[in-house]
Amino acid sequence: MALQNIGASNSDDAFYRYKMPRMITKIEGRGNGIKTNIVNMVDIAKALARPPAYTTKYFGCELGAQSKFDEKTGTSLVNGAHDTSKLAGLLENFIKKYVQCYGCGNPETEVIITKSQMIQLKCAACGFVSDVDMRDKLTSFILKNPPEAKKSSKDKKAMRRAEKERLKEGEAADEEMKKLKKETKKKVSSKDAAVKTSSKKKPSGLDGDHASPPRNHVNEEQEDDDNDDDDVMWQTDTSMEAARQRIQEQLNAVTADMVMLSTDDTEKPKTKKGHGSPKAASPPSEEHSNEKDGLSSHERLVEELKNNLKKGITASQFLSVLGVLAGTPQEVMIALYESLLDGVDKGYAKAIVKKKGYLVAALSQSEGSQLFLLKGIEDFCGKSNPAAVKEIALVLKALYDADILEEEYIVKWYNEGLKGNKDSPVWKNAKPFIEWLQSAESESEEE
Repeated sequence: MALQNIGASNSDDAFYRYKMPRMITKIEGRGNGIKTNIVNMVDIAKALARPPAYTTKYFGCELGAQSKFDEKTGTSLVNGAHDTSKLAGLLENFIKKYVQCYGCGNPETEVIITKSQMIQLKCAACGFVSDVDMRDKLTSFILKNPPEAKKSSKDKKAMRRAEKERLKEGEAADEEMKKLKKETKKKVSSKDAAVKTSSKKKPSGLDGDHASPPRNHVNEEQEDDDNDDDDVMWQTDTSMEAARQRIQEQLNAVTADMVMLSTDDTEKPKTKKGHGSPKAASPPSEEHSNEKDGLSSHERLVEELKNNLKKGITASQFLSVLGVLAGTPQEVMIALYESLLDGVDKGYAKAIVKKKGYLVAALSQSEGSQLFLLKGIEDFCGKSNPAAVKEIALVLKALYDADILEEEYIVKWYNEGLKGNKDSPVWKNAKPFIEWLQSAESESEEE
């Protein structure tokens, strides 16, 4: 059975965890009795963890036609002849409204009906509660036919098992592709070797000009060159011009400009009134520069990172910028996270994912960089920023899905934080995502 990713926004992700079967339809009947049968509606509904009656009724409401789902036979019928592509588009709208979390986009949600007869979606990953638009026609049908809690939990486990099977199939396919590539490389290398051996076999009647010199002459010439090199004394040019050339060759355009500015300042001598000999000016100390501009070391780091980000440098160029910053790796990571979210008031998860290339460049410097990043998130949320604290689970989920943060480091950071301060709002808001990680891990171990 052909599978596809749940949600149109995830269609291009080959390693997306949540999948569902492709829709299969069949036109039945003639004339006024013509109907469209969605053959695999039960399988699609299981993958979405929603009753198949909901999706069938949604098609009827959107198309303005009668629809019916038979619980005994599992057949889903919609009056009229409808194309598969049209029904698939309506199914995507249903997923956006009644399946995916409005915060992180995760389809692993649960339908909740409140006491005031309002429909909500609770995300199992980030804990976000989404309010469904009650003006939609399907909401009245859901209120009359609420989902069963037992079925939803079973459907979640079945969906997770199916996801793990799909991941295994994807890994097996990747291994096959690697084997095919290796075989093709071996064939190409063998062909190249055959061509080289054929080119070496030349006819004996060639001109003397094209013949290679004897081996003993070649060795004598190499020995003469080596003896000549021994008489030469190699020295490094330490002039300012040579230093400029070496800097421009080794660094990129951005960092070279920064270093050139510092060398120009040190090159200019300061002269005192009444003295004939100029003296080189010593570079100002860090404390003196901080007192002069009135900024702390953290604020200076943030400003410097903001200026480089405004230039629109690439992630590879940004890596060299990080290498010349003054400060510990933890201080640099805290300043980096703050500068990446400069000017963002809400939607922190989407904003940080758009700039994930800079985080990947920063994390490549050392093994413990993920803990530095997590402490940077904690520091940013702890600076009297209630909006960021509320969205910390969404940020962790987004960075986890983007393979920037690993489960091991997230759980370690959370446990260490609880030991220090249990009452912090950071841990309370991050708790739903941590519980989701641990529950998924325990279920995989049981299976």
